[in-house]
Amino acid sequence: MLTQSILCPTSPSLSSSSGSFLTSPSLLCPTCVKHSHKHKLHASLTHSNPNFVPLNDQTRSISDHPSGPSLGEEISFGSYNSLLQDFCRGGHVDKAMALLAQMEAIGLRPNSASYFYLIDALGSIGRTLEADVLFQEMIFLGFRPRIKLYNVLLRGFLKKGLLGLAVRVLGVMGDLGAERNHTTYEILLDYYVSAGRLEDTWSLINEMRRKRFRLSSFVYSKVIGLYRDNGMWKKAVDIVEEIREMGMALDKQIYNSIIDTFGKYGELDEALEVFGRMKEEGVRPDISTFNSLIRWHCKSGLLKKALELFTEMQEQGLYPDPKIFFTIISRLGEQGKWDMIRRTFENMRSRGHKESGTIYAALVDIYGQYGKFQDAEECISALKAEGLVISASMFCVLANAYAQQGLCDQTVKVLQLMEAEGIEPNVIMLNVLINAFGIAGRHLEALSIFYHIKESGLSPDVVTYTTLMKAFIRARKYDRVPEIYMDMKQAGCTPDRKARQMLEVASLVLQQRN
Repeated sequence: MLTQSILCPTSPSLSSSSGSFLTSPSLLCPTCVKHSHKHKLHASLTHSNPNFVPLNDQTRSISDHPSGPSLGEEISFGSYNSLLQDFCRGGHVDKAMALLAQMEAIGLRPNSASYFYLIDALGSIGRTLEADVLFQEMIFLGFRPRIKLYNVLLRGFLKKGLLGLAVRVLGVMGDLGAERNHTTYEILLDYYVSAGRLEDTWSLINEMRRKRFRLSSFVYSKVIGLYRDNGMWKKAVDIVEEIREMGMALDKQIYNSIIDTFGKYGELDEALEVFGRMKEEGVRPDISTFNSLIRWHCKSGLLKKALELFTEMQEQGLYPDPKIFFTIISRLGEQGKWDMIRRTFENMRSRGHKESGTIYAALVDIYGQYGKFQDAEECISALKAEGLVISASMFCVLANAYAQQGLCDQTVKVLQLMEAEGIEPNVIMLNVLINAFGIAGRHLEALSIFYHIKESGLSPDVVTYTTLMKAFIRARKYDRVPEIYMDMKQAGCTPDRKARQMLEVASLVLQQRN
């Protein structure tokens, strides 16, 4: 969806419940800037001399609200803002956007608090482009957002990989004199580490130190992850001693990072030892702790221990997320242990969680290729019929399940269904699509998705590049692998161990050919 940074009477407004555009006569263009003081004056006068609009059948969503006016009753500027905020707090984003369209139709604008609620609500469900347009509109009208709003936008943009938009938000912060706070730095740090941007990460940490921000356990856990992803796992362990010397207690985040570091490098005995120490010191493991232990035990082929951890997790009242469940059934399926898959699933179902059990049943069917859910549309329809609300992460899990089976057409269909639900695809989802085409031997389609990521304003991460390298290796197009590797470095992503290994493989094959 294309948006304009400055809106005018002939420009589109994003204010509609479906995310499509409506024309609003109250939007300003650069030639109207000299008249903007009149617009602001009009907005301020609406409190004492409000414009009213009668409610009718087309505005029934407002009258349905418990604290809203009855049908035919007039509502004021203040009531509009109260209803907007209530709809956003209740998660009724489409109703809030419909109400915004009604306000614009009579020349009203939300107040600063309502803009915040709208942007926060849109960002939380992945509708970041709409949130961005409202943010630009808010700035143009002269509002000065608080740091919390900037952080909401940064988190939403970076979660989707929209680095360019995030950088622009940071620029606006600088222009308006808004200082970054600790949360701002943590949001940026989380993205840089996850995207494999080593230089950006160290630059940010040094900036935090210069500004005398205290490095929290969250920051230290990210530093550990940074060492882990760049093959320096022993340095990651040394960080623990540094933390202890500072007198800082090891909390759940740091323990999880250490366990994941040991697991990634095959030091599973050490990972379990840290896991035991964690419990002895009264730090309760969470879903991330178990996910990490189970994933690395599965990868090492130690399924018996993985299943023991899987059971322990459930005994502690933690219900497995679909990703880790799919990891287990994938490994069991590779070994032909279908009876064990069935028993594992039945044990989970006996513990309750009916709605969650529905998604697991679908994953078992997809992986086993039993036929019931080999069509993505039928699968999504069946899940909805069970009352399941399908989130963006759940769409990704389903797409990954189809991708692992080489069912790339169904993977694409999941992406289309996700977009039809109003959820904008992110880098994670598109990485899954690259992987699906790679497994199916369709490396040119994988490459086209890579180009689409770049053209749509998303920033490829280290997973994007390594997945694309793998697709070309599978297709025996080894000569393109070094090019992708160099592109990764030029984009600011630090190649991880997997990327370096694939480059070595491709280089060795090319040397043998020559």
